[in-house]
Amino acid sequence: MKLSHTPIQLKITLLTFGIVAFSIIIGGLMILGNIVSVKEEESGKRTMITAHTVAELPEVQEMVQKPNGWHSLNRVIENIRFIHNADYIVVLNQDRIRYSHPVYSKLGTVSRSKDESAAFAEHVYLSKAKGELGISVRAFVPILNERKEQVGVVIVGNILPTVQDLVFESRNNIALLLLLTLLFGALGSWLLARHIKKETFQLEPHEISRMLVERTEAFNAMHEGVISIDNLENITVFNEKAKQMLDISGNVIGRKIWEVIDDTRLPEVLYNTKPIYNQEIQVQHKNILSNRVPINVDGKTIGAVAIFQDRTEVTKLAEELTGVKAFVEALRVQNHEHMNKLHTIAGLIQLGNLEKALQYVFKTTEEQEEMTRFLSKHIHHESLAGLLLSKVARGKELGIELIIDKNSRLERFPEDLDHHDFVLILGNLIENSFAAFKHSSEQKKQVYLCIHHDETACHIVHEDNGPGIPASIQDQIFQYGFTTKGNEGSGIGLYLISQIVEKAHGKLSIDSIPNEGTAFYLSFPMKKSKEG
Repeated sequence: MKLSHTPIQLKITLLTFGIVAFSIIIGGLMILGNIVSVKEEESGKRTMITAHTVAELPEVQEMVQKPNGWHSLNRVIENIRFIHNADYIVVLNQDRIRYSHPVYSKLGTVSRSKDESAAFAEHVYLSKAKGELGISVRAFVPILNERKEQVGVVIVGNILPTVQDLVFESRNNIALLLLLTLLFGALGSWLLARHIKKETFQLEPHEISRMLVERTEAFNAMHEGVISIDNLENITVFNEKAKQMLDISGNVIGRKIWEVIDDTRLPEVLYNTKPIYNQEIQVQHKNILSNRVPINVDGKTIGAVAIFQDRTEVTKLAEELTGVKAFVEALRVQNHEHMNKLHTIAGLIQLGNLEKALQYVFKTTEEQEEMTRFLSKHIHHESLAGLLLSKVARGKELGIELIIDKNSRLERFPEDLDHHDFVLILGNLIENSFAAFKHSSEQKKQVYLCIHHDETACHIVHEDNGPGIPASIQDQIFQYGFTTKGNEGSGIGLYLISQIVEKAHGKLSIDSIPNEGTAFYLSFPMKKSKEG
């Protein structure tokens, strides 16, 4: 098994257990060091007390001055040694002859140790020395007679306990402490590891890493821009498509959203906690169609995500619904109309009415050419002129007369709009009127359209004599998804129109009378708005 694939629960357990064990070892060594220091200090004090006690005994002061006085003095000193639990007590006269010693054979011999010289100069001190039995702490005290003259030196020594001795001495307590500490350390490690595993949805680190890479690549593969933030407005996702659309470069993860996009609208949903769908907004001087949704976990908003497209691409798709599809429909209508006209001409020829057949051809051709010339002259954009031409043909097939005002003209678009916007507006308005006539008993069905502009504003007037819109729902018709048609996918056209009007800072009003018809009035400033 690779180390990277070792279960995280086992890793955390071993790591935490190792930290606990290491801490115990370091702590134990520090405690042992302190114990050794305390023992040494206590032994030094005890040794010094014993040395002073011996030096102040009258027997010692008297016998250390007698030749061969060690025979009597050694028994006294040995008794004192046992009482004070000293490892050895050595008494020297001024000639450094030993008058007491734990080894009887050394009595009467001369001591040649160098560290006792200061004691013969009436100094009192402690020293440590390493001998055959270990390291010992020794106290040196001069012996003074009644006249305060130095007559000898007392040396008391105690062997210091080793670390092994201290451990062996406290082995039961140490074993119990180790057992309890390691037991609770192992249990705590296991519980911590289990909790972390639960928090990570039972996923291992390499699985989380793989999921993060897959998620990042999935976002980058999307055709839409994706940006998400946490509840502190820090960026958590910013895919490549979003960077391309908003001209952002480099790594922005972890930065504040407003530091990267100063006119961001994403934090709005953090505080409103309500999703905003299909809203056309301007960000970084780009028109985008955005869906912004709060991210909720267990009823709490922890962030927000925006999924958006360049508005040009979106309107191209919308144009497919209102424009390109209309062109296809126009071809079908035109084909159907031409077949009817051919049948009519063929019938007149078969009846021998050649003159009437010729007049019919001229009349039909003239009407078609007149509408084409008018649109080409007054509407200076091919896709918009083609849309209106197709709608006229579509209306004829449905028995609806689409009247385009002879004073209509559109030489250029307002600076905040383009031909995609006009295709959306006109296509949806005309199709809504056509749909309204399905439930109308009006004998003469008419739709009127006028487009006009000057240097300051562009105006669109659209009227029909259909069944009208009830006053009770006139405030709702521009809401996303609201429809009276009852079929799925409706309720978007008027919403998109209202978004375009809002984006271009235009005006939109409606005048509708039941059973008499509906009129829409739109106006847009020709100059680009300062807010944009």
